[in-house]
Amino acid sequence: MKGIIFTEFLDMVEDAMGYDTVDQLLTESDLPSKGAYTSIGTYHHSEMVTLVMGLSKRTSIPVSDLLHAFGQYLFGTFEKGYSAFLKAAPDAFTFLESIENYIHVEVRKLYPDAELPRFVTNRKDKKTLEMIYYSDRRMSDFALGLIEKTFEYYEEKATITRDYIKKDGSEVLFLIEKE
Repeated sequence: MKGIIFTEFLDMVEDAMGYDTVDQLLTESDLPSKGAYTSIGTYHHSEMVTLVMGLSKRTSIPVSDLLHAFGQYLFGTFEKGYSAFLKAAPDAFTFLESIENYIHVEVRKLYPDAELPRFVTNRKDKKTLEMIYYSDRRMSDFALGLIEKTFEYYEEKATITRDYIKKDGSEVLFLIEKE
């Protein structure tokens, strides 16, 4: 998992809960990296699991809620750093459809070792998009936060429902219906 995910997660925690919480979280977590993350580094995703679970235990906020909030937070980082991708699409559906075959291709050019989720989209009609999320990391709550912020960015409204294709969360169908 790319280091930017870790650095941004810790920034979110600091913004919401203060530096002391970040310091305690890193100190109390048994992390192979010792919590010394760089945005361009690569770290095992188990470290993110450890951090999120540790924060959940410390705050009593469910892991799913933390991942969802982080997805929403990270969208802001993507909006600032990678606005060209957002500006290239005229609407949310077009942007979401471009993730797998355009955005992830560009990410892999910059970071060949990036382990990205896979998305398959199917536009049922002009108001309905099916988006299937595939990832062994099982972070569909994180993906949901990003999807929701995509609609906010484009000033569109949509109802998003999830159906777990695999009970372990490694394959999830997002049914997105524009209002």
